[in-house]
Amino acid sequence: MKQDHTHEELAAILASITEVEQMERLLQDFLTPQELEDLVLRWEIIKLLNTGMPQREIAQELGVAIGTVSRGSRELKYGHNGFTQILEGIKGGTK
Repeated sequence: MKQDHTHEELAAILASITEVEQMERLLQDFLTPQELEDLVLRWEIIKLLNTGMPQREIAQELGVAIGTVSRGSRELKYGHNGFTQILEGIKGGTK
């Protein structure tokens, strides 16, 4: 049976974590090693896209398919603004 507000509950749990080590342990418990590496790779793609690096260059540098980079680009441009908010926060020095 699917529970209501599952996404909200998980988001609240993640938002409540203030220590990097605790977040690392939680991510390792939630995700397989491959899933965690995939998230790290996706974040690298987003950061490079944000610098203005061409998609083909990112694909070559990271050893991924151009479609993988294109998906990241679409999320950055048309997603829910989560990446944009985090990138702006990092740029502004607030994480």
